[in-house]
Amino acid sequence: MAVPLMQAVRVGGYVVKQHLTGRKRYPLVLMLEPLFRCNLACAGCGKIDYPSQILNQRMSLQECLDADAEANAPVIAVAGGEPLLHKEMPQIIKGLVARKKYVYLCTNGLLLEKKLDDYEPSPFFSWDVHLDGDKLMHDASVCQDGVFEKATAAIRAAKARGFRVSINCTLFDGAVPERVAAFFDEAMAMGVDGIMTAPGYAYERAPDQEHFLNRQKTKQLFRDIFRLGKGKKWRFTQSPLFLNFLAGNESYHCTPWGKPLRTVFGWQRPCYLLGEGYAKSFKELMEDTAWEQYGTGAYEKCADCMVHSGYESTAVMDAIRRPWHIAKVALMGPETEKPMAPEISLANQRPAEYAYEAQVAKQMEKISTGGKPARGPRVRVNGRAANAAPAAADAAD
Repeated sequence: MAVPLMQAVRVGGYVVKQHLTGRKRYPLVLMLEPLFRCNLACAGCGKIDYPSQILNQRMSLQECLDADAEANAPVIAVAGGEPLLHKEMPQIIKGLVARKKYVYLCTNGLLLEKKLDDYEPSPFFSWDVHLDGDKLMHDASVCQDGVFEKATAAIRAAKARGFRVSINCTLFDGAVPERVAAFFDEAMAMGVDGIMTAPGYAYERAPDQEHFLNRQKTKQLFRDIFRLGKGKKWRFTQSPLFLNFLAGNESYHCTPWGKPLRTVFGWQRPCYLLGEGYAKSFKELMEDTAWEQYGTGAYEKCADCMVHSGYESTAVMDAIRRPWHIAKVALMGPETEKPMAPEISLANQRPAEYAYEAQVAKQMEKISTGGKPARGPRVRVNGRAANAAPAAADAAD
């Protein structure tokens, strides 16, 4: 079982409680991005295309703990950017774990082995290492040779220290099912505790716009992968119903509030993937966001999205409503042969709006009028020194 039994029980109990109390919208996972700065520049990433003054911003330890207190979700995923560049990250993780939150620290693995001494194994803590396939697949995805070998060496070192370790595998157009299946076999042999997988989201600012999957290609790709996995003991950190959705067997609408995102800008509207404004508080995010304007079928930018940040919460909530259904899928695996579920119509979706430039200008104005920005570490991006990074608070290489 990829998710520990106690975690499954506690999270399941939390979801049941929300249903019994009639709460319409609630968070399942707090997505926490204390910084945008990264030491890689991946072709499919749209999270790091900001001026240096913004990339040098950091959420403080207290801001991170306050974000947890506001959302009060049972699970927290700490992402970025590269979180291990944040000098207060050990204290952030320790503070969240002390509150008995299940914390996943997402990392590309380049700094992981070096930073292991700063962290302690705990049933409430897991490393989540980004691996988009085997060596050739992953190094091509992150646009730098040698990253796969460093990440897998760090995974083995973390496992040897007694840490829980999962991997995050994002797939793009051109992925070969047989090759992905072989990589999942390799990951299990490596000793990882679980796999999280999803298609890449088509970030408008991503350098490579040619290799994002549309929904039909996503469904067929995952059907082919899961067919090859029949009888194998692949362990996933995701709901069986979300995997069934990836294979085209569920007509789900997304639950964007299920994984709210707090960044250096504030609470991102409407979801982890789509930044079209920011709320000052979690309460404001939940109550004042026009949720009905977003999602596949409602908004052009959401047309091809099948990512866990929007649909995993839908799957978890469906499991509460239909426990017999998840039991069947968990036992038999995702359906790979029957006709797929009907697709959501895009006929009435509203056209995309583009707010990036205005948001950047607003944040730059805040920085210019609010004093000197927080200094981040000197970072090497894809093996080269990042331009305009100020004097180091701690070294990244």
